[in-house]
Amino acid sequence: MAMFGFFKDKFDNLKQAVSNTAQSLVGNVLSNVDEAEEEYSEFALEDIEDTLIGADLGVSYAAELVDNLRAKKNAKPSELKNYLKEEFKKTLADAGSTNLNYKDSELNIYFITGVNGAGKTTLIAKMAYRFKQDGRKVLIAAGDTFRAAAEEQLNIWSERAGADIVRRDKADPASVVYEAIQKAKNENYDVILVDTAGRLQNKFNLMEELKKIKTVIDKQAPDALRESILVIDANTGQNGLQQAKVFSDSVNLTSVALTKLDGSAKGAIIIAIAKEMQLPVKLVGVGEKMEDLKAFDTEDFINALFE
Repeated sequence: MAMFGFFKDKFDNLKQAVSNTAQSLVGNVLSNVDEAEEEYSEFALEDIEDTLIGADLGVSYAAELVDNLRAKKNAKPSELKNYLKEEFKKTLADAGSTNLNYKDSELNIYFITGVNGAGKTTLIAKMAYRFKQDGRKVLIAAGDTFRAAAEEQLNIWSERAGADIVRRDKADPASVVYEAIQKAKNENYDVILVDTAGRLQNKFNLMEELKKIKTVIDKQAPDALRESILVIDANTGQNGLQQAKVFSDSVNLTSVALTKLDGSAKGAIIIAIAKEMQLPVKLVGVGEKMEDLKAFDTEDFINALFE
């Protein structure tokens, strides 16, 4: 059940990638306290809470963190940094393993969901590239069939990645996934990456479409679904949490892939989603290159935030 080898590389320049988030979340919070003080003033605690909310941790989680400080006997401002570091680490760990599930010598299906513009297409291309680099036979199912531009873009990316693709313009997305599964079974593919639509403005129809695709996967390859991944743009902040709630109602999400983390000041949404949805982040995009898809590592991420 462990994440296979090629994704195990560490972030390059992780500290630089999360520098804006580190300032928004850690730097700004610590600026609210005087470490020379023996205890927190109520004014300082309120400022800490407001700053945590502003850093996209969410109202309830920010309140919980500050209430814990209020209730803690002899809590000292000089210990705030370590307190937050340990709390964030625990929250991420409690959400579950960050290893991408994969089984050797079996078909592995990855069901990729998310709103338009989140970066699903480029994520799929980068995943395909990584799997191909590790010697896997990869098939992409182009399930966003009613956006010609999306299909064409996915076709271009699949060629770059060296992956095969099943696409049918204007076809029922579930039928495309069905065809991809049959092809994968007949031709011994290791991986299917399923692209999907993301038009939230027509939420009901989209969710019904995703349910139909999930049903096809469950019937045609009942033991092959490894991950249902929600792709979130790091720059969306708290909107990412709302997206997770919407998609989880229709799809049994297993994990999150966070795109465009490099340069974003809103990367703390990783922690907010882990806290509220119990969903681990497993993949992180930190650039435009094929190689810029990295395995998420809790320890590395937290250390980079607090260094």
